[in-house]
Amino acid sequence: MRRLLLAATALVFVGGLAACGERDQVVVYKQGKYQGKPDTLPWDNDPKASLHTTSTWTKGDKTSWESAIRTRNLYQNELTRAK
Repeated sequence: MRRLLLAATALVFVGGLAACGERDQVVVYKQGKYQGKPDTLPWDNDPKASLHTTSTWTKGDKTSWESAIRTRNLYQNELTRAK
């Protein structure tokens, strides 16, 4: 019984030491440098074919993209859908 208690105590001690050994996971930022992927304008993307959207736009045309967004928002308005 004493051996089992000693083994359990040693296991808890080793587990406690292992938990203290974790390193900090902090990202080092370079001042003034953006390290991520550059974003594109939303209307410069291809309109993906989807079952959930009925509006499409022409790639690179901001006005057609805005029109597609307005159309999509109209379908999400409960007041206009109920009529």
